[in-house]
Amino acid sequence: MPGPLKGVKVIEMAGVGPGPFCAMMLADAGADVITIGRPDAKTLGNRRNPATDALARGRRHLTLDLKVPEAITALLKILESAHVLIEGYRPGVMERLGLGPNICLERNPRLVYGRMTGWGQTGPLAHAAGHDINYIALAGALHAIGDAQPVPPLNLVGDFGGGAMMLAFGISSALYESQRSGQGQVIDAAMSDGAAMLMAPFYAMFASGSWNDARQSNTLDGAAPYYCSYRCSDGKFISIAPLEPQFYELFLKLMKLDSAMFGQREDRTKWNLLKNELAARFASRGRDEWCALLEATDVCFAPVLSLSEAPLHPHNQARGTFTEVAGTWQPCPVPRFSRTISDLPPAPRIDTGAEVLAEAGFSPLDIQALRELGAVNF
Repeated sequence: MPGPLKGVKVIEMAGVGPGPFCAMMLADAGADVITIGRPDAKTLGNRRNPATDALARGRRHLTLDLKVPEAITALLKILESAHVLIEGYRPGVMERLGLGPNICLERNPRLVYGRMTGWGQTGPLAHAAGHDINYIALAGALHAIGDAQPVPPLNLVGDFGGGAMMLAFGISSALYESQRSGQGQVIDAAMSDGAAMLMAPFYAMFASGSWNDARQSNTLDGAAPYYCSYRCSDGKFISIAPLEPQFYELFLKLMKLDSAMFGQREDRTKWNLLKNELAARFASRGRDEWCALLEATDVCFAPVLSLSEAPLHPHNQARGTFTEVAGTWQPCPVPRFSRTISDLPPAPRIDTGAEVLAEAGFSPLDIQALRELGAVNF
């Protein structure tokens, strides 16, 4: 069964990071994603093996030299039958290429034009370079993560959560609205904005006085002894999170902890003492021993698994959270739909340039002419 976005045609301007992640999500949901690559770029805009690159799956591919005017003309013709365009250039680049929103929407008024940037299309920083750590720093997210020094949470918060997923949500919303209005629109998705949105619960708690602005001094930022990870005797780690009283009571019972001492968990002056006691207790056994005692209980426990371990965990295996592709693991599409089930999209098809052009109405002679002009490369 095809995914819910079957029939949606997406044109992705090749890039790295959040743009490809967003396009992957749309392809996972059944969209036909066509990546427009550059002749001077690495395969699919990155240095990874396309056969095993999850971010590249589900794509067809057309290489255009956008320095050649005929390539721009060809892309505009392709966009006439597209539903979505995704681009991740700095503000103004698409306009200089002759592919700005005004021109594209004139050719296709229903087009959803998705723009992915770090700082947004406007504002004092709009044209400055940056990366995930910078965007989440400005949003207040980086300050809240770490201990003595802020620690970047990989590039999950800016690139993928605040960027790609927000853009995918925006595209899905705009596609739904266009069914009623018959009109497309431009989506200005900024990673700094998206990271700020992900921090909404913490801004709410800060406003209510229940969140301390000092790093690692709150229940959910690693300060609380009962919401933390601990090292085991084998050097591996476990995580615990018995926040609710009934879960905490079970935790004390299974761990055989002194209820008089650990019953004072709301006294923050005792947090370091309790954390040291728990650290010593967890360090007395290996991770597997703690799993045998605590996993699948209401203690709110899980082992801290590595990238090589996570796909092999029985829960992930039972749900099919990961799948093996060419000898490597890939996460499967999410979320899961009950009727329009999303299958894992195939590896990208690189040799589809002529196919894409023919679908857009180019004849074999037109395609040959584009090749002779150097506008296309296949």
